[in-house]
Amino acid sequence: MSAKPDEIDDSSAPLIEHLAELRTRILYSLAAFMVAMVACFTVWNPIFNFLTHPICDALAARNQDCGLVLIKLQEGFFVAVKISVLGGFALSFPVIAFQMWRFVAPGLYRSEKQAFLPFLLASPAMFIAGAAFAYYVVLPIAFSFFLDFQQNFGGSVATGEVATEAPAGIVFQGSMEQYLSLTTGFVMAFGLCFQLPVLLTLMGKAGLVTSRGLSAMRKYAIVLILVLAALVTPPDVMSQMIMFSAIYPLYEVSIFLIRRIEKQREARMRAEGTWVDEDEDSGDAKA
Repeated sequence: MSAKPDEIDDSSAPLIEHLAELRTRILYSLAAFMVAMVACFTVWNPIFNFLTHPICDALAARNQDCGLVLIKLQEGFFVAVKISVLGGFALSFPVIAFQMWRFVAPGLYRSEKQAFLPFLLASPAMFIAGAAFAYYVVLPIAFSFFLDFQQNFGGSVATGEVATEAPAGIVFQGSMEQYLSLTTGFVMAFGLCFQLPVLLTLMGKAGLVTSRGLSAMRKYAIVLILVLAALVTPPDVMSQMIMFSAIYPLYEVSIFLIRRIEKQREARMRAEGTWVDEDEDSGDAKA
């Protein structure tokens, strides 16, 4: 008897062998992470310099020198470690994802593999898109907004002009560690929020959500996105509205993608003769 086309890649391995396989995958992932982390530690300074471009550009627009300070003696070392950890995870993520896939793939049907693999590839792509949007669009706007709260330091340094006549001067002198936390917080928040279409579309593919249900939940989704924007961004309205303006269209994109999946599923089931019209079925029940 020939194997069915949708047959699961089954194995009769006992539990101990599955645990051994899991340990091997974890060790490979940890090794890749450690190697990537050490590599990033050796170049943490150029990485940090790249992350400072948004604040330096905003300061240069105000004729101010770009400089951050070390509030604590060990702050520079902790910044280097944090950059190496985040950079190491980013560099090793393809290896980690591949090891995860190698572990779970034997337990999936071939049709499930074909359905899941595009989402596995789309997830890092959407994270990179969200991180790039935060770095190139959100951060310059946010930093420019924050720097506008300086006093007696908004005019021309060469001519000695000042923007206000406040009795006390207020000039930005940022902490190196706090700046890194703020910047990476923005990048991570937008990168994760850009996973929304991937998550909802995957749930729609599994039949857990429908386009009709998501459309009916629009008003609640707006409130939830606003709350999320208030939690993951600094407490200023501009940053929150920028995040909302970026995330809500992704919610609409998710509805569109799920509607396409539903139409394809309906067409396939109609061709197979297994489609049941819910409207007709409910009408017959009422009659």
